[in-house]
Amino acid sequence: MSIPTPTAADRFSFGLWTVNWVGQDQFGSATRTPFDPVDVVYKLAELGAWGITFHDDDLIPFGSSAAERDAIVARFAKALAATGIVCEMVTTNTFSHPVFKDGAFTSNDRRVRRYGLRKVLRNVDLAAELGATTFVMWGGREGAEYDTSKDYKAALDRYREGLDTVAGYIKAQGYGLRIGLEPKPNEPRGDILLPTVGHALAFISTLDNGDIVGLNPEVGHEQMACLNYTAGIAQALWQGKLFHIDLNGQKSIKYDQDLVFGHGDLMSAFATVDLLENGFPGGGPRYDGPRHFDYKPSRTESAEGVWESAKANMKMYLLLKERALAFRADPEVQAALQASKLSELAQPTLAPGESLEAFLADRGAFEDLDVDAVAQEGFDFVRLNQIATEHLLGAR
Repeated sequence: MSIPTPTAADRFSFGLWTVNWVGQDQFGSATRTPFDPVDVVYKLAELGAWGITFHDDDLIPFGSSAAERDAIVARFAKALAATGIVCEMVTTNTFSHPVFKDGAFTSNDRRVRRYGLRKVLRNVDLAAELGATTFVMWGGREGAEYDTSKDYKAALDRYREGLDTVAGYIKAQGYGLRIGLEPKPNEPRGDILLPTVGHALAFISTLDNGDIVGLNPEVGHEQMACLNYTAGIAQALWQGKLFHIDLNGQKSIKYDQDLVFGHGDLMSAFATVDLLENGFPGGGPRYDGPRHFDYKPSRTESAEGVWESAKANMKMYLLLKERALAFRADPEVQAALQASKLSELAQPTLAPGESLEAFLADRGAFEDLDVDAVAQEGFDFVRLNQIATEHLLGAR
């Protein structure tokens, strides 16, 4: 069986922080040395990737002078131009430096909030300069360990103020950017504000500039909360708010593992690719953004192993794409979908033009319905899922 080869047409993108993670964690020091960001650009192009993303501090060391910053950005932009790699997303690190230990937009210290907002706005300018279309905002330190330490109403007020300020600035400058909020339930904080897709969607609805604010959900972050990633991105897509995605692997509700995509819950990964590539079975909005990988090469890997892990993400996605396309094209699957009444779900419960009065007068809907007979009918969901599993395993 041949392994598909990634190309720029697949629109695979990697965070600079992914392949450049040196393997340091809170229990052990680094096991690798970082690559030059320019070398990363050239290597990703060689491997068939399409795009790259970064936090400001990934590319520009914290505390760099304006001249140093300009020189680094110019050199990076030159590499992008030479390789054709697209800088499709930029984000801001508001979690590493000790000044952000209580958050950036929601810190109890007003000086920190003002500093954090300035740091974000200067990177909005950088994102626009490099042609990015998405500006991701992950509030990793926006939270608390102790409920008594935080006025949650005031924190949410400040979070809304900060996001509306950033979104308003994007509009005022005429930048072609949209903001993608990235939910996460915990880690590094004990509890993080906007912990899930649902929390973030509700929060966006309160913004004055929420029209350009959507989501960048991550596989591991949703699964850490024991939630279904595919269902989460489906709701964001349904609401027109799936602006970007982060793909990786996660095993259960542990710490954020950032495994290679598909190296965690394989069935969930298959369902995610099925949705991304085939869309909703009954039609509807489609995701047309980058397939972005936010993973970490295991600290057990050498420098060569880093690039093998990058290739593994792309291979896994393409293999799952092959299986998902074959699954949807299988006549037996179509028959199983009919048996499961999936297409019937797209039919409105009330008939077109049916009034509530007419519905209440329809005895067949309630009084005369043989509910015991209906209850005896099955939906064949297990058979449908077994066929999906057989496709996933290459048995069909």
